[in-house]
Amino acid sequence: MPFPSGSSKPARGFLSLERMSQVAENFADRLVAAIRQKRTPACVGIDPVYQRLPAQIAEYREFNDESDSEAALDAVLEYCRRVIRLVAPLVPAVKINSAYFERYYWEGMEGYFGLIQEAADLGLVVIGDCKRADVGHTAEMYARSSLADPDFVDLEGYRGPDAVTVNPYLGYDGVRPFIDVARAQNKGVFVLVRTSNESASQVQGFTSGDGLTLADHVARLVGLWSADDGLVGRSGYSCVGAVVAPRDRESALRLRALMSQSLLLVPGFGAQGITADLVAPCFKSDGSGALISASRCVIYAYENARYVELYPSDWEKCVQAACKDFVTELAGVVSVS
Repeated sequence: MPFPSGSSKPARGFLSLERMSQVAENFADRLVAAIRQKRTPACVGIDPVYQRLPAQIAEYREFNDESDSEAALDAVLEYCRRVIRLVAPLVPAVKINSAYFERYYWEGMEGYFGLIQEAADLGLVVIGDCKRADVGHTAEMYARSSLADPDFVDLEGYRGPDAVTVNPYLGYDGVRPFIDVARAQNKGVFVLVRTSNESASQVQGFTSGDGLTLADHVARLVGLWSADDGLVGRSGYSCVGAVVAPRDRESALRLRALMSQSLLLVPGFGAQGITADLVAPCFKSDGSGALISASRCVIYAYENARYVELYPSDWEKCVQAACKDFVTELAGVVSVS
């Protein structure tokens, strides 16, 4: 099936020799180095919804059929590939949400892993946002399928993401298989501690007798898990990080202190109300320790009147401009050296 602008259908992922040499380094060290190279802790989240795709893609004759899974998926993948190419020169990492590809069943998952490879080939650190959770052999299978590089002979050359998000509600039994893969393959794990959704406080804000919230308790556990043998890199950070959406300065500082060796993945910038001032306490005094993720305010910038006025018929320039503004906002509160 042809693609606009002379592009081709996403190929199956293949691990280049260059990427093979890169994954020999601790995940935290790779991410810290990538942040320093781009001089920004910005990450762009890839959460594609067919109904919100720019008209230039969704109305292209081969893609203009939402009821056809192949046509819709091809449109989504074309859009994602272009967005990733636009932001790759500006940010060190992307966070790809697997649910938006699982929606298209087996072909969607092939497309998801293809995007992981394409982003990696552009030099980006790739986080798979899958929020997996289970125990025992099931957790092990989740860790192998969502994080590990395949160990099947006929899949040699395929790769998983550099890191994934995991849900700690089942305790260490549910997290350990992912940490084991991270240790063995120099991958990363981001444990959900405080999320950006509106009702998160119903669970994560529950307060115990000592005045600490459930999020604080999970942060303590992450602090312990992250210090285990073979997890901490030369940067001083562990491959076991945490997802933290700050609510206020005091609680953000407390979570930062409880997980001193963990990199914090901060979601919800922009569209979910997370601001530059809110994320500032997630960084250490030297400007390290956090990766800030913006999704909708960047990837759907062509819906924002501010950017449409500047580039009324060029959605790609809108996305690129929004990404640059995102990076600039972060530079106002943290300096990366």
